[in-house]
Amino acid sequence: MILVTGASGHVGGALVAQLAAQHRPVRAMTRRPRELTPPPCAGAASDAEVEVVYGDCADPGSLRAAFDGVDRAFLMTAQTPGGAERPTHLPALVRAAQLAGVRHVVALSVYTGGSGGDVLADWNARAEAAVTAGGMDWTLLRPGRFMTNALQWAPQLRAGDTVTLPFAHRAAASVAPADVAAVALAALTTDGHRNTAHRLSGPQLHTPAEELAILARVLGRELRAVEPPPDAVRAGMLAAGTPREVVDAIVARAAGDDGTEVLPTVEQITGRPPTTFADFARAHAALFTRTATDPAEEPAT
Repeated sequence: MILVTGASGHVGGALVAQLAAQHRPVRAMTRRPRELTPPPCAGAASDAEVEVVYGDCADPGSLRAAFDGVDRAFLMTAQTPGGAERPTHLPALVRAAQLAGVRHVVALSVYTGGSGGDVLADWNARAEAAVTAGGMDWTLLRPGRFMTNALQWAPQLRAGDTVTLPFAHRAAASVAPADVAAVALAALTTDGHRNTAHRLSGPQLHTPAEELAILARVLGRELRAVEPPPDAVRAGMLAAGTPREVVDAIVARAAGDDGTEVLPTVEQITGRPPTTFADFARAHAALFTRTATDPAEEPAT
């Protein structure tokens, strides 16, 4: 049995669907199990193998039940840096996996891992250490910026043709969550990925402003990007409750070049080219119309 935590997220949901399409028994864990009925693999080759269960990192009993009988697991959480003194959710998942006798865990991390010398680096180093020191075989996935970040533009685009884009000209090789899920699938079901970290990117380097231009062509609309000044971006994050040291680290990193390398990892592992942003935009075009419902957001990376 393979357990997928965070099964209501973009990566977790795609992984559940891909496992079910291969007819592999999979248990989908989420804090909101009713949202996964029918499970996220509807339309795949089969969803009969999917068991949807409740699990919350703040509820050890629920984790014990979710991990019972599991031999491999995909671990991810939406706990953001600064939300606690140190990471607590991923270590809780690791402890539950240890108690259940899980043999191999694949954990979703971030592109830079524990490097960077700031509060984000410290947080991510602690999170990854919980995985690698857990006594199980492990695989770390380190994706760059997610293409699904663009779904945050949907409310603005349903109201008009202007999008406020912080760091609009900061390039990155955005990656599709389904491609990250495909790498996780390979790590969980084939040999050669144990006790290693995979850094992942998409196939092209784009700024958010360039991605908006691609989306405009897909939608057949004239869209305009407005980039707020860094001070305004900083003030917005502070007003939303993000700790000042985390805000400082995010703004400082935006001036760097992390995530700007186009990497071959996705194609090497999956045997197919990664999704382009244009393909992603076409697949999700309906979410940007005035009749669409608000899309879920991928946890920040």
